[in-house]
Amino acid sequence: MNQPDASSPESLLPALLHHLPIIQVLLPMMGAPLIVLFGRRMAWALSCLLAGGSLAVALGLLSLASGGAPLQYELGGWTAPIGIVYTVDMLSGLMLTIVSAVGAVVMVYARKSVQLEIPAERHHYFYAMLLLCMAGLMGICITGDAFNVFVFLEISSLSSYALIAMGRSPRALVASYRYLVMGTVGGTFVLLGIGMLYMMTGTLNIADLAARVPSVADKTTIRAAFAFMTVGSLVKLALFPLHFWLPNAYTFAPSVVSAFLSATATKVSFYVLLRVIFTIFGASLLVQTLQMHNLLLLLALVAIVMGSLVAVFQHNVKRLLAYSSLAQIGYFVLGLALHNEAALTGSLIHLFNHALMKGGLFMVVGCMIYRVGGCRLEDLTGIGRRMPLTTLAFVVGGVGMIGVPLTAGFVSKWYLVLGALQAGLWWVAAIVLFASLLAVIYIWRVVEVAYFRPPPVDTPDEAPLALLIPTWVMIGASVVFGIWTGPMLHIASQAAQSLLGGLQ
Repeated sequence: MNQPDASSPESLLPALLHHLPIIQVLLPMMGAPLIVLFGRRMAWALSCLLAGGSLAVALGLLSLASGGAPLQYELGGWTAPIGIVYTVDMLSGLMLTIVSAVGAVVMVYARKSVQLEIPAERHHYFYAMLLLCMAGLMGICITGDAFNVFVFLEISSLSSYALIAMGRSPRALVASYRYLVMGTVGGTFVLLGIGMLYMMTGTLNIADLAARVPSVADKTTIRAAFAFMTVGSLVKLALFPLHFWLPNAYTFAPSVVSAFLSATATKVSFYVLLRVIFTIFGASLLVQTLQMHNLLLLLALVAIVMGSLVAVFQHNVKRLLAYSSLAQIGYFVLGLALHNEAALTGSLIHLFNHALMKGGLFMVVGCMIYRVGGCRLEDLTGIGRRMPLTTLAFVVGGVGMIGVPLTAGFVSKWYLVLGALQAGLWWVAAIVLFASLLAVIYIWRVVEVAYFRPPPVDTPDEAPLALLIPTWVMIGASVVFGIWTGPMLHIASQAAQSLLGGLQ
């Protein structure tokens, strides 16, 4: 993006558009310390304003990126590869939109939920950490510098550890510590890989790395860098068998944190994996990449089946949804492993759809906790009669997780099945359908308790509108994009074509 002349009022809009990439990160990052220092009484309102602004900027960037070539923003006027560059293409624009949209909706939802689950004296710290987590996740998606990927990864991770530790249960601290240990291992692996790349190429710019890696692709150090960065990304992604941090983190975190992280963190980790495989290494390590796809296919299928099976036997609904997320991560990786346009398109669509469905479902559980005080199945007996809107939201979100037509989940699973059939792997398509039947079972367990058991005498009232409205925004969007499939399909297919072009 060329620097426009800002000397006249008529040029203010072009100047603003030019700086949108840096504004995307600065809004939440600069807002977080301001809230801690000056905004204790207005922490929620300021956070909502900043999150809404981030969403507006992300939509603007996605619109600009859809017009053709990727947007380039040079920090400090230093050109690449010497300076740090922010880059926005269709894929990064999609990820920015997912993170900022979920952040904006969850921030509105947070006021009532946070009042219940977090002591008042910590509220401003909570909102500051949530904004920092948003800033880190969006920074990962927008930066064109490999070392900055690690920096933003650590910003998002450190704030996530603090957010999880704020949960009411003493086990939240243990869950946060386990996440810290595993997250540190994953981040260290990513950093080691970046260091090896710099040692062999002398650059950290991602586009420059893609150009220089082929000339040294036969070196053992490059192969080691590929292995370190891939494994580090998989740890952050929580793909089986590197998933042990995730169930407890989602279960014992505050409801707002469970909703936000489940809808964003693993998606951004998958984005990093895509950039590692397709953008940085690409055709230069084609043989190793294709061999790795076979391993990823196996791990993805095990994650899909085992995550769904374990979810069936859970009695805590947040834990049930956490294991369901492990299965959904398997769907992301399945589209990558099948290595064709239809499957990768399905995987990218599922990133967006799962953010809506799973984020919305965790928000539903937060509504139940607000009224009932817990989320074990026995706590929810007969809740469908006194909290009909809340329970209906769970049913609609659950139907989307199953993949019923006219929901967003159906669209992504349809493309994954098409990708499996195009690859000649009909048995993979059968496993996807089998896992959908398992989803019917674990969703039905909640529905049966809520609707088909008599409620206790002291059943709760419906959740307040401050919780219901943002919850239904997320759940309703999963239905809207299950019917209005054109925009999401267009973005995902373009992004898939661009990624696969890196292996040609």
